[in-house]
Amino acid sequence: MPARVERIVTSGTFSLDGGTWDVDNNVWLIGDGDEVVIIDAAHDAAAIVQAVNGRRVKAIIATHAHDDHINVAPELAAATGGPVLLHPADHELWKMTHPDRDPDGELSDRQRVEVAGIPLEMLHTPGHAPGSVCIYAPDLTTVFSGDTLFSGGPGATGRSFSDFPTIIESIRTRLLVLPPGTVVRTGHGPTTTVGDEAPDLPEWIARGH
Repeated sequence: MPARVERIVTSGTFSLDGGTWDVDNNVWLIGDGDEVVIIDAAHDAAAIVQAVNGRRVKAIIATHAHDDHINVAPELAAATGGPVLLHPADHELWKMTHPDRDPDGELSDRQRVEVAGIPLEMLHTPGHAPGSVCIYAPDLTTVFSGDTLFSGGPGATGRSFSDFPTIIESIRTRLLVLPPGTVVRTGHGPTTTVGDEAPDLPEWIARGH
């Protein structure tokens, strides 16, 4: 069976800087009938394990370490045997949620993880968080953008550990240079494409978010 992308939507909360908000998260699985990579361990480990359906989990990749993207990472790793991978620039954020458990490995810019014969390339895209990464799968014509890029603009930069000029630079130099037909699979909400978002970059810069 060829490699494919699956989405699970899980619900819970996101907490930072003394506030808490209800959120729905996209959890993405990339793989075939034998093995998968999980992108983001959000809210509901049991639902993610059910979607894995006994396949070998090669990695649990965290797009960043806000709690709504990693809150069930240790539970999911224990249930599946998959290692949790995180960019080291988000270690401080990780420790706010999991002070007694480290990730199993580090992500670096341009690092490649292969699943079902498909290479996944890590793109370090700081701004929403210092260690934010997007996962580019050219063979599937898609990029998993976490909370860096959404339909309609960049991820939020109004809280701790974030910076608007930095996220704009990340989007401009790492994402909008991808082929226009590249499908952008986001951490929350609907998908979009690079070609649909690229023309609006000047508007985002002008509005400041």
